[in-house]
Amino acid sequence: MTADILARARAGDGDAFGELTAPYRRELQLHCYRILGSLQDAEDVLQDTLLAAWRGLANFEERSTLRTWLYRVATNTCLNALRAGRRRPAMAWPGNVEPPEPSQLGEVVWLEPYADALLEGVADASPGPVARYELTEAVSLAFVTALQLLPPRQRAVLILRDVLGYHAAEVAGMLDTTIESVTSALKRARASLRRNQTEREPAPAPGSLVERELISQLVRAFQTGDVEALTAMLTDDVVIAMPPVAFEYHGREYAARFISTIMFRPGRTYELVPTRANGQLAFGAYVRDPSDGVRRASGLRVLTLAGSRICRLTRFENALLLRCGLPLSLAGSDGASA
Repeated sequence: MTADILARARAGDGDAFGELTAPYRRELQLHCYRILGSLQDAEDVLQDTLLAAWRGLANFEERSTLRTWLYRVATNTCLNALRAGRRRPAMAWPGNVEPPEPSQLGEVVWLEPYADALLEGVADASPGPVARYELTEAVSLAFVTALQLLPPRQRAVLILRDVLGYHAAEVAGMLDTTIESVTSALKRARASLRRNQTEREPAPAPGSLVERELISQLVRAFQTGDVEALTAMLTDDVVIAMPPVAFEYHGREYAARFISTIMFRPGRTYELVPTRANGQLAFGAYVRDPSDGVRRASGLRVLTLAGSRICRLTRFENALLLRCGLPLSLAGSDGASA
């Protein structure tokens, strides 16, 4: 940031303001996503953030960096959005085949994936010195889901302190509160997060032999509709979730029932196209239409892995395939496949 660009932006030069904020837009979007759990909501709130920053640029007194000031604006804009209750409601079961009884109903029905392509060049890959989480861990579906179960201000404090690495005094300034209040909120947030997270074996490295073998097994199971093969790849405490539908299936027995009844029902097999979301292995799933041979989208599957086994399989709506650069259909018998 140069004094000249800042002066021009304060004088109403929109191009100068765009130049000032462009380096931070992607990381601010990720920040909003962590707080809100929805990429669509994060994009909307980011636009509100930039508008608020544009209108309030005269209030930027340069006592902090521009980046820190923008995080202040973004955090408070997110908290205002949460207070306004702008949340996507749970959706009814959409299929014409009755699903098995779920083991429980999920609380975070607004959850959406975050394509790995959006993480490229994000500045908070090098967070502040007091950060406790690396970028990949702090964007995982498990982490983002656990964040959504925290009260909004606790959520914001934990992200600013433990993910971005801001000091308590800086966070207190961002939230117009005291250091003691920040310290107390962080303590409660950390305790809640520990209760909602499970220690697991780390996932295999992207592109590793273990991951490649797992992909081959998974593709084969989906292509052949092999319930037993897919079930054998699951951990005992696996969870199948499908936001915005609230139904969740916890444990291998419930998961196997859902797989055989809904996913692999007779005559239904898949082609999988790999991608990555939330730092995790993901697939676009496509089902062949017997009338014309076209394989049409059947959702985005994001896998949470514990070692070489699947501990969570989250299915997202077709529209979210586009955010990961995947089409809504594949060509006939000679189309792409994984």
